[in-house]
This record gives sequence, C-alpha cells and structure tokens, in this order.
Amino acid sequence: MRYLARREHSRDELARKLAPHAESPELLEALLRELESRKQLSNQRFAEVRANWLARKYGAARIRHDLKSKGVSEEVSDRAVAELDDTAKAKEILARKYRTPATTREEREKRARFLQSRGYSYDTIRALGLSGSTNFSEE
Repeated sequence: MRYLARREHSRDELARKLAPHAESPELLEALLRELESRKQLSNQRFAEVRANWLARKYGAARIRHDLKSKGVSEEVSDRAVAELDDTAKAKEILARKYRTPATTREEREKRARFLQSRGYSYDTIRALGLSGSTNFSEE
C-alpha cells in the first residue's frame, strides 16, 4: 500500500517491485487482482497521470515509449496520449527554451531537431512552421 500511496503504478511496475517480497507468484497475482478489483490499481489511471506529467516536456512518441516500458498496453497508452494537445505543448516548450523567434533556416532546423528529440511528430513540428528542408523520420 505504501507504493500506491506515493504515486500511481502500472500493474507490471508494481508486480516487479513486490516480487522480491512475495511468498509465491500465485499470492502476488492474487494481490494484484484484488487491488484492481478494488480500483486501487489501474493501468488506465496510471497512463493518464504519467502522460500528463511527461507532457510538460515530451511529445506523444516519447510518452508512448515510456508507457510501453512501464508495461502499459498500446491501446491504453494511445487513449492517454490522444487527450494531449501536442502543438500547444511544443509551442510552450520552445517559448521556454528559446526567448526569441527563429529567423534563419538553421535556427528553425535546430529547433525542429530539438522538438523531434523530445518525441514530437513531424506534423506538430510542421504546424509550428519549423519544417524547413530537413528530413525527419516520422514516429
């Protein structure tokens, strides 16, 4: 209960943390099922909270990758990411990092690469007017 009181956990994440303390895998599985039935453990809720937290810095691709690494299914992570506004968040991140607007092609490309490294899609980068002539791999 201490783990769940601190923050939300995915089912896989909590199972990994509790495994060394469990008497048997069957008891651990029974505990996880009981927590899910009492709505104290939810992958959907974890995905929403984690996506909102990560959205302050990262784009949809990076968030999906993080959720997958935590054991959240692709369907659940897609639903959590669908609620986010990538373009507005990308604009906020650029405003925090770069105080002045990009004036040259090189500056726009540098900012586009920065956003791409944060997990923003080419469509989001293009919507901000940073596409230039750089080739991006879509994620």
